[in-house]
Amino acid sequence: MRHRKTGRKLNRNSPQRGALMKGLAISIIEHESVRTTLAKAKEIRGFLEPLVTLAKKNTVANQRIAYARLQSKPAVAKLFDELGPRYADRPGGYLRIIKRGFRAGDKSPAAQIEFVLNDEEATEETAAEEETVSA
Repeated sequence: MRHRKTGRKLNRNSPQRGALMKGLAISIIEHESVRTTLAKAKEIRGFLEPLVTLAKKNTVANQRIAYARLQSKPAVAKLFDELGPRYADRPGGYLRIIKRGFRAGDKSPAAQIEFVLNDEEATEETAAEEETVSA
């Protein structure tokens, strides 16, 4: 029976899968946008979004939990200093997945995963795009 068995295996054993999630999460936190396969992008949401929710409340206990999952001091620092306050008023849905066709080597579905902008940043960005289009 497969009761309560969730998540994709991604053709890896458990320690490799954990290392993949950790490395991908650190890359997304550092660069705020990463191109990967669609399956990995869908799977990383369940790993990274709870960490952003944790970072909304900056306590020592939450920082220790995040460090235990990521094992990267710079990533945890950015998570709590920049990303947590940025999404303090947002109830969830911090990541966006954009399908980007197929990878050249093996034709696996590719995707871009990135952090969603705040409403103020999004309106400034669309205003800047409209100015460049009209000019």
